[in-house]
Amino acid sequence: MTVPLRIGFIPLVDAAALIVAVDKGFAAAEGLDVELVREVSWSNVRDKLNIGLFDAAHLLAPVAIASSLGLGHVKVPIAAPFNLGINGNAITVSPALHAALMEEIDGDRFDPMVTAKALAKVVAKRRKAGTEPLTFGMTFPFSTHNYQLRFWMAAGGVDPDEDVRLVVLPPPYMVDSLKSGHVDAFCVGAPWNSVAVDLGIGHILHFVSDILVRAAEKVLAVRQVWAEKNPDTVAALVRAAVNAAAFIEDPENRTEAARILAQPERIGVDAEVIQRTLTGRLKISPDGTFRESGRYLLVGREEAGRPDPVQAAWLYAQMVRWGQTALSPEGVKTAMAVFRSDLYDAALGRRPPEQPPAAFGAFAGPAFDPANIRGHLEAFEVGRWKA
Repeated sequence: MTVPLRIGFIPLVDAAALIVAVDKGFAAAEGLDVELVREVSWSNVRDKLNIGLFDAAHLLAPVAIASSLGLGHVKVPIAAPFNLGINGNAITVSPALHAALMEEIDGDRFDPMVTAKALAKVVAKRRKAGTEPLTFGMTFPFSTHNYQLRFWMAAGGVDPDEDVRLVVLPPPYMVDSLKSGHVDAFCVGAPWNSVAVDLGIGHILHFVSDILVRAAEKVLAVRQVWAEKNPDTVAALVRAAVNAAAFIEDPENRTEAARILAQPERIGVDAEVIQRTLTGRLKISPDGTFRESGRYLLVGREEAGRPDPVQAAWLYAQMVRWGQTALSPEGVKTAMAVFRSDLYDAALGRRPPEQPPAAFGAFAGPAFDPANIRGHLEAFEVGRWKA
């Protein structure tokens, strides 16, 4: 007997483990009959998960936390037993903004502190000239993209709420918005940065792994109540995702994985673009310049699939820093409880690793300690939180 499931996803490469789990039969091998439903916006995915139209979802990690805290919407506790991706985002800028930044660069252009300071100079020049503020697209208020942009800008002295505009755009709409001039830059997951570069309308300024060496991105999310009622199904889903991630991470399977993901009903872009993402070798400028990073997107390697509650605490700290919620012991406890490493370990019949992977590696600020979020936030000059 198979268990029917409806799972929502957004057309992004970090949905790979879910898509491959279904299309290569890993889910079926676990007794699951999964219907994958492609969505456009994160609010659609969140709402359909919350009201039960989806049994599970490919979800922004901060949305799972915000839903559990009741921020920005109704309170629906979420459990995340599998991490679908570590890193995978990039900041892409228009040719005009790229040229302006390069004029102000003083140092290594791949150093985010150098580019953040260059951005501050560009912002100051525009203000002096009476020019409209720069507009940056990000995917959701409760998103890694929002927090990563803010973290980068603020390190250079740019106030993301006063000096620039941040606007919400669904991932598939980012490229057209850059092309039309509605935004000057965006932060989004693959493949949309590469699509902009291939069209000649964008330059990838930074991989997010320049800003944070290891950052939780998307999770496999289920409602906490549903997880409690269906523990065997949750375990089967985790195993299917783990097996799919292992398939994707095998270099011999990358071509096939990219072909599966490229299908019109899945991500719907050229397989070669997706393969670049999976290998971490991306074209970053229309002139054909390539850049390679072994950390661009981690789907399964380096324990990427195992949820890390410390990552959840860092995301919660960003919500506090930017005024989305107040700091409280209950809040951080709730946030960390979303990332269910216990369910992951139980599904695989294994003990927790003795040494969890090092977190973050942020290019600015002190090392993060989930037991001292207040001290962490006090180290930053730019923010919206109240002590």
